[in-house]
Amino acid sequence: MDAQATATAILSNAQQRQINAPDPGKTHQDAKKAAQDFEAVFLSEMLGNMYEGISTDGPFGGGHGESVMRSLLTDEYAKSIAARGGVGIAENVYRELIHLQETNNAKPSAR
Repeated sequence: MDAQATATAILSNAQQRQINAPDPGKTHQDAKKAAQDFEAVFLSEMLGNMYEGISTDGPFGGGHGESVMRSLLTDEYAKSIAARGGVGIAENVYRELIHLQETNNAKPSAR
């Protein structure tokens, strides 16, 4: 394919994406998912501090493997907490994302 045909195909794809407006329901679902993911990361950081200073000596404790697995377990705890309502961060982040999106969509295009 020559350069002009490639450029035409890319432009056609870009114009098609602009014509097809996003589904509002999907946008809200994406915003909820992003807010929940944000809360999960926040909670993971908070829960990670819970393990600092804990001794893991013993026949089956300690080492690099335990620290990696503890980190993964903490991430899963945080995801589980966030999925069950969390501590309220996700709802506030969701409302702010939707507000910002509505504000940006309300502005006239500068074309």
